[in-house]
Amino acid sequence: MKKQVLLTLIGAVFVCFISADDSDKRTPWGTPDFTGTYDVGTLTPLSRPNWAGKNQFITKEQADEIAKRHAASMAAGSGNKDPNREAPPAGGDGSPGPAGNVGGYNSFWIAQGDGYAEVDGKFRTSIIYYPENGQRPGFTPAAGARLASLYRQYRRGNDGTAYWLEDSYRDQVGPYDDPEILSLADRCLLGFSSTGGPPMLPALYNNIKRIVQGPDTVTILIEMVHDARTVRLNSEHAPEDVRNWLGDSIGWWDGDTLVVETTNFNDTPALGGASRDLKVTERFSRLSDSAILYDFTVEDPATWQDKWSGAYPWPETKDRLFEYACHEGNYAMGNILRGARRLEREFIAEGE
Repeated sequence: MKKQVLLTLIGAVFVCFISADDSDKRTPWGTPDFTGTYDVGTLTPLSRPNWAGKNQFITKEQADEIAKRHAASMAAGSGNKDPNREAPPAGGDGSPGPAGNVGGYNSFWIAQGDGYAEVDGKFRTSIIYYPENGQRPGFTPAAGARLASLYRQYRRGNDGTAYWLEDSYRDQVGPYDDPEILSLADRCLLGFSSTGGPPMLPALYNNIKRIVQGPDTVTILIEMVHDARTVRLNSEHAPEDVRNWLGDSIGWWDGDTLVVETTNFNDTPALGGASRDLKVTERFSRLSDSAILYDFTVEDPATWQDKWSGAYPWPETKDRLFEYACHEGNYAMGNILRGARRLEREFIAEGE
């Protein structure tokens, strides 16, 4: 009887210890422990959609209805396709979807989340909470001109012709003239949609993040294109002339919040439209035993007229992070270039 009571007491103490440890989740050196795997997929858009108007929040019933419609759409998109259907028209049919909806991904490959993000019992209509309209600030005049020049060559999209050989395009570099003109995502060098960031944003799929934390370093491994960020704690930024795609990240603890500041980007940060002057400040804090809150502020006076901030939860997941074999050797990039050369030959032949 005494032995049974002793074992019961030991078991109770052990359960209490585990429970307390789980609720606090601290490292041996005393800081909050964010080590773990997170699925950051969410149906909450980055910018507030038009249907939300000026509403910063929606009700749980509205969030549930959006999730229900998304689930129905995913189920419909996962159905078997007619194997006898005709091929899509050259250049696509013009409808929304990858490359004019010629058959990129079906629902099987999409994992953008299954519900709206909830923070403090509220469902925000956008990840962006500043400015209060839920939108990114307007571009500066210089940024507008810079981006217009950058995207001018892509304004026709893919219409199945080598339009860049037309007279009106003769003085411009073609969108597929050489590999380095293609985007870093097309070249499988950096994840698209700023999944690696910073800021680290959710995307259509591959939304797993893995945090590994040490006393002086925090590493964040991103599933998309296996980007990896290393945050040096209590350190100084690299010299001004040292530039990286993911920038240079240093961090420090503000109470129980991990603050990460990233500067020293090169000319092509993962965040669309941003310049080498980009600075991103991220804050990681514990929301619950199984989730952290990711908060970020973007500052880039060369691009946006004001700073902008957003936040959304990162729930832990038992799913594993697997290798991202982008294009499995990036054969697709070669096919993009070969396809462009074929269109050019056809364009020249038609003009003869």
